[in-house]
Amino acid sequence: MFSAIYFESAVREHPRTHAILERHRDLPRIECERYGEIFNRKSRNFRLQKENPALILARKHGRKVLPAPGGYGFEAAGSHYFSHMLNCIYDCRYCFLQGMYRSAHCVLFVNYEDFAAAVEQTLADTTLPGEAAPGAGQVFYSGYDCDSLAFEPLSGFAEYFVPWFAARPRAVLELRTKSTQIGGLLKRDPISNCIVAMSFTTPAAAARWEHGVPAIEKRLAALGRLQDAGWPVAIRFEPLMPDTNPDACGELFELVFSRLDSRRLHSVSTGLFRMPADYFRNILKLYPDEALFARETRTRNGVVALQHPDEASWLKQIETALFRHIDPANYYRCADENPDCEN
Repeated sequence: MFSAIYFESAVREHPRTHAILERHRDLPRIECERYGEIFNRKSRNFRLQKENPALILARKHGRKVLPAPGGYGFEAAGSHYFSHMLNCIYDCRYCFLQGMYRSAHCVLFVNYEDFAAAVEQTLADTTLPGEAAPGAGQVFYSGYDCDSLAFEPLSGFAEYFVPWFAARPRAVLELRTKSTQIGGLLKRDPISNCIVAMSFTTPAAAARWEHGVPAIEKRLAALGRLQDAGWPVAIRFEPLMPDTNPDACGELFELVFSRLDSRRLHSVSTGLFRMPADYFRNILKLYPDEALFARETRTRNGVVALQHPDEASWLKQIETALFRHIDPANYYRCADENPDCEN
């Protein structure tokens, strides 16, 4: 999976660093002072590096919990995100990360305890209107700059944070993912305040643009096992491509909800393809011949979206098909002002 492992001197003695290095004795290991020396090097081609990425073990400094962008999740207020990794092991052509970062290497921040302390402080500092206790109703999203579960066997991220959130039942953790790495979750009792949110596109879009991602049927099987075990699960139909026929979306909905109990879903969302304009320009340089990026676009508030000639009618058809399967009360549309909903 990785060509080498870099690690910061500051995390050399960290137990997670030791465990990862022990599991990958066969890989070259290189010590560095700060991960940016490797990750932020100029004149690096993301596309070429993606074919042979390295893993970088580092300590996260500065702010570790940030406000979630508007429309990112199912809560209108009290939403935050934190990222224990930078970059993703999957290779989705539409992913904004390839325009955001110079490097395709994966950075894993091993200081989970510091993230937990930052979440704890956020809970202590925040009280929503109408809530009596600090932290009540707060939602924390992982999987913003990475996939929450794809690296789980090595990172142990959910293994650490699910029990942590279990002890704080008035806060909510969403694990957003395309991964089927659910073994660790199935080994423990489910908790009501941890939601596993799985992303899906139509089979045609998945085959064309989602490289290395588990097949739709495998993801549905994983979600079904989680749902049967009592875990709250959610569906994210993102990103919707403007050339997608609503009938194709209807077929996807039929498939998904034939495998899952829609009555027990936590939430369902849809979201369009969009990203910050500067990220889009960077991606055009990486893929000058990619038809996906040659389509008509619109730019609004610095965000590029693929243009649809009759978007309102098109979305209404898709939502009408979706509402044949789910309660509209459990649905939200990822807001246009947030460019990074899909993952």
